[in-house]
Parts: sequence; C-alpha cells; structure tokens
Amino acid sequence: MDAVARTKPKPIRLRGRSYVAFVFFPVVPIIEWLEEIDVTLRQSPGFFAGKPVVLDLSAVDLSENAITQLVSSVEQRGLRVLGIEGVDAARLSPSLPPLLIGGRSCAVSQEQPKKKIEAKPKAASLLLDSQVRSGQSVVFPDGDITVVGSVSSGAEIVAGGSIHVYGTLRGRAMAGINGNLGARIYCQKIEAELLAIDGYYRTAEEIDAAAYSGPTQVWLDGDVVQITPLN
Repeated sequence: MDAVARTKPKPIRLRGRSYVAFVFFPVVPIIEWLEEIDVTLRQSPGFFAGKPVVLDLSAVDLSENAITQLVSSVEQRGLRVLGIEGVDAARLSPSLPPLLIGGRSCAVSQEQPKKKIEAKPKAASLLLDSQVRSGQSVVFPDGDITVVGSVSSGAEIVAGGSIHVYGTLRGRAMAGINGNLGARIYCQKIEAELLAIDGYYRTAEEIDAAAYSGPTQVWLDGDVVQITPLN
C-alpha cells in the first residue's frame, strides 16, 4: 500500500487586541437611572456615538429577566452593549452579551481621529508644543499633559494626571482617568465641549464660558466638577 503524505496543518494565527468602552453603573430604581441616561444623551447626542458600552451590575441585584430588559432598554437608546460585568454568569442567558472580567480603567476617544499623538510609555508627563487641532485625540494615561497652545473644537485630551493648556480649551478634556481624584484641568480660557475628572463630567450646556474669560482651573469637589478662576 502506498503511503499517503499528509499535509501538515498550518497553525491558527491568534493575536491579542484590546478595545475601550464606556462602563455604565446602573443603580436602582432602574427607570430613574435610564432617565438620567436620556438626559445625558440629549445634552451630548454625539458623545456616545459609535462607542461600545459595558454594564457593571455590581451595585444592583437583578434577575436574568431583569438583566435582559435592562440590556434591551439601553440598546433602544442607540447604545451597543459589548459585555456585562459584576454579575454571576448563571444569570446571563446565551442571548445576552458575554460576561467580562479583568477590565482596566482607560479612556474613550471621539470619532476616528485624523491624527493620533502617541505617548511614550513610562514617561511622567507629555508636552505638546503646538495646537491640538480638531479631530486629534491625545491619550496619556500615565501622567500630566501640557499643551503649549490651544485645543480646538472637536479635539480631545485624556490624561491620567492633570491637564495644562496654555491657550484656549475648546475641545474635550478628561483628567484623572485612572482614579486620580486630585487631578485638575488648567487653561488660559475655557470654551470647552466637555470637562471630566475621574469620570465625573460637565458638558458645554453646563459651562458658562462667559464667566471664565481668564485663567481657569477645573477640580473635583466630592462628585461635583467645579470651575473657578485661577488666581
């Protein structure tokens, strides 16, 4: 009998890849929590566009049916639920998004940026000596970001520490993304679309730019984002 040569199978090529998502923390009563989501979506209709969402259910005790209804309610608002955290896997039916574990805190950028400025790892701070233009997203989770210039409308600055802007801040600025409650945002003039520190934020509708025509600082007082003149 002739021997039949067997073709050696090619190994499957696998790579790890990380994606970022907004993490929502539902609280009871759920209907009031959903109403707060509706208010946020009305104030910033494009902020969550195209961004996946993870539901952290560690603060609520929901049955399998209630979880199904919650996911449906969130997705009816145009939000895509990528996965669920903080719940027993036995309560998730096969039709629900998967259970996720081991997530790390990070930030989510706006639309696909025209140009992304990458930070060097292990650096304590990032210095940008030019204007951050519309469509650019600067993400530096390891420390402070300093911009020697202005931040244009539609641009985004995300830092693990504080943010310093030696010009006008017109885009979005998110400081202290890894739980740094003491992080602050400093700028010479504020016309921001969104300000956030450790996940607490204020949108443009809640910022009276006319009241902050000079040097300004943004800081966190409890769970309230405060904006005061920089003396």
